[in-house]
Amino acid sequence: MPEVCPICNGSGMRLIERPDGSRAATDCSCRVARRAGRLIEQARIPQRYAHCTLEDYETAFPSADRSLGKALLQARNFVKAYPLETEGKGLLLTGSIGVGKTHLAVGMLQALIAERGARGLFVDYRDLLKQVQNSYNKNVSATELEVLAPVFDAEVLVLDELGASKPTDWVWDTVAHILNTRYNDRRTTIITTNYANLAPGDGQATGPRAAVREETLGDRIGERMRSRLQEMCVAVDVHGADFRQGVARARFG
Repeated sequence: MPEVCPICNGSGMRLIERPDGSRAATDCSCRVARRAGRLIEQARIPQRYAHCTLEDYETAFPSADRSLGKALLQARNFVKAYPLETEGKGLLLTGSIGVGKTHLAVGMLQALIAERGARGLFVDYRDLLKQVQNSYNKNVSATELEVLAPVFDAEVLVLDELGASKPTDWVWDTVAHILNTRYNDRRTTIITTNYANLAPGDGQATGPRAAVREETLGDRIGERMRSRLQEMCVAVDVHGADFRQGVARARFG
């Protein structure tokens, strides 16, 4: 049997005294916590990342790059500023694999839900594209619109691993549909990607080495959509060694 809240005796409401001496009823902290718990459950955060918060984002281990601390500060400031000062903008977290981009994005999502009462959704980019493709199968009941509706409507969307699927015209059209819809509706989107957020010619090799340069975000989602993201999101670069290969490497015992 669940414990009864000692503050409100299970009513979910408590009395507060205003500065003028009058009294009013307000939500008890237990009700606020229950609501946050329901919203976090509805956000569909994968079990692997359910523990991720801004409080336990590691920035002080021996090999940590300074960009980790800067990214954490930007994430915390974003949560504090939401929603009035952020004005529908989000964050674009870029960097190599294993530097904690997804941890940071999920930590922000959890904080926005718990501290700001936001309704959010976590979506893996590759899984989303597979769901949309499966909706074309006549044996699947869900339509493309039904798959994408929660993505369009989420107050805060975490889109993880943007660019991870092989680029095709269909992929580019689908990405454009998602990002343009959220852009037009001024909805907050937090994005992680392993691809550099570079415009053509920015920091890229030229001459004979140009043919072997690494792919950029524009290569993976189309330069037009990469450009659109510059309006939608504040870019945050996270650098450093792969945390999973070092500090968090799996071990027995």
